[in-house]
Amino acid sequence: MDEKKFVSERVDYIASDMIFLRDRLFNLAELPYREFRSSDLLIKVLRQYGFQVTEKAAGIPTCFYGRFSSGEGGMTVGLLGEFDALDGLSQKAGCTVFSPVRPNAPGHGCGHCCLGIGSLAAAIALKEYLVESGRPGTVIYYGCPAEEGAGSKQFMAREGLFDCCDFVYTWHPDSRNMVDVSHCNAIMGANFYFRGRSAHAGATPYLGRSALDAAELMSVGCNYLREHMIPEARVHYAYIDSGGTAPNVVQDRAVVRYEVRAPYVEQVKELYGRVQNVARGAAMMTETSVTAELAMAFTEYIPNLTLSPLVSAAMAEIGAPEWDEEDYAMAAAYLESFPEDSKEAIRERFRKDYGEDWEKVWARPLDASVKAFDAADITLQAGSTDVGDVGCAVPCVNLLVATACLGNVGHTWQMTGQAGSRLGAKGTLTAAKMLALAAIRTMDAPETVAKAREEVLERNGGKYCCPLPDEVRPPIDTY
Repeated sequence: MDEKKFVSERVDYIASDMIFLRDRLFNLAELPYREFRSSDLLIKVLRQYGFQVTEKAAGIPTCFYGRFSSGEGGMTVGLLGEFDALDGLSQKAGCTVFSPVRPNAPGHGCGHCCLGIGSLAAAIALKEYLVESGRPGTVIYYGCPAEEGAGSKQFMAREGLFDCCDFVYTWHPDSRNMVDVSHCNAIMGANFYFRGRSAHAGATPYLGRSALDAAELMSVGCNYLREHMIPEARVHYAYIDSGGTAPNVVQDRAVVRYEVRAPYVEQVKELYGRVQNVARGAAMMTETSVTAELAMAFTEYIPNLTLSPLVSAAMAEIGAPEWDEEDYAMAAAYLESFPEDSKEAIRERFRKDYGEDWEKVWARPLDASVKAFDAADITLQAGSTDVGDVGCAVPCVNLLVATACLGNVGHTWQMTGQAGSRLGAKGTLTAAKMLALAAIRTMDAPETVAKAREEVLERNGGKYCCPLPDEVRPPIDTY
C-alpha cells in the first residue's frame, strides 16, 4: 500500500465534510470549559465513524476521547484535538477588514476550530488505514477543552489517559510549516481572595479594612519582585472582583488572578511561592486575610527529539498547502491590515529572515515549503501550552501548519478571520494528511518509538508528575 497516496486520498474524500465541521466550530466559538455544543458535535462525528467514545473524561464535562482498535496488539496512537475560542475576538470568516460577527463576542483567534478538525480528519484517515491494511493498532482522538483557559491535558495526564499511547501527535495553526521547535514556558495560576471589613469611607474609614488596598499592594509588591527573578520569567495579573463600585464603601472583598511563567516547572513553583509571600505581606499590611486557590499549571513543552526528525520527514512527503493566487492576495490583505507599528516590527523580522527577498515575501506572504527539523533551532518562547504535560508523560510532537499569512500575529481578529477562511481550510486538510502519515511512519519504527520513550523517562524521572496537587480539581466555574 502507498501510505502517502492512501492518506491523501482519504482526507480529500472527506474534505468537504471536515471543512463543514470546521465552519460549525468557527461559528459556535465557545469559551473554555463551555464548549458543550462543540464537543457534542465532535463526539457525534466520532461515533458515526465507528469510534467508541468516553465522555466527561478527567472530571471535565466537555472532555472526551474516541477510540478505535483494529486487530490484536499493535501500537496505540494518540491525536490531540482542541476546540475552544477566545473572548472578544469575533470576526467574519475570510474578511480582511475588522468586522465582528457579534461585537465583543468570542472568536477562534488561535485557530482551534482548525486544530480540532485537522486532528479529527487525521484520526479518521488513520482508522481507515488500519482497516484497509489489516494492520493491528489503535487510534485515539482526544477532545481537549480549555487550552486557552486553565487547560485540560494536565488533568488528563494525571488521570493516566495518555499512558496507553506509544506516542501522541498534535498540530497547531501557524504561519509556517515545520515541527514546532518551541520550548514553551511552564505556567502556574491562582486566584487570590482578599477579605476585609466594610465601613463608611467618609464617616468611619478607620473602622474598615480594605481588601482592595491589599490587592493593590500585592501588585506593588509583585512589581518590585520582577527585578529579582530570572529574566525569562513572567508575572501577570487581572482583577476579577474589585469589591464593588461604591467609592464611599470600604471594600471588604477583592479577587485578583496571578499567573507566573518560567522555562521549567520547578522554577515556576518557586516563583509562585514568592508571589504567595507577597500576597501574605499585603494582607498583613492592611489587616485583611488572603487565601490562594491554585487552579492551573502546565509543564513546559519541549519537542521529543527522537520523533521530531521522523515527523519532519513525513511533513515534507506531504508538502505544504497548495496556495493559489487568490490565497496569496488574501494573505497579503491580512498582512496589510495590521497596525503600522506592528507592520514595522514584522518588516524588521522579514528583513532578518529573508534578506534581499523580503519585499517579494511581503507581497506573497504564505509559506509554500516545509522547513526541516533541526534541534539547534529549539528556542525558549514566552507562551505556554498544556501539550507540555502530554510530552512529559509520553513521546509527543507538535506540528505547525500554515493557516495564516507569514508575519501573522496570534490572538487577533486577523487570526480569527484566517482560521475561518480558505487559508484555514487548506492548512487544516494538509495538517490532517501530515499527522496521519507521520503516525503511520512512526508505527513502522518501533525501535525509534522505544528510544523516544526512553527520552521521556529520562526527562520525567521515570514517571509523569502533575504540577498540580491531587486535590486541585479542574476549575470549571472559577477560572
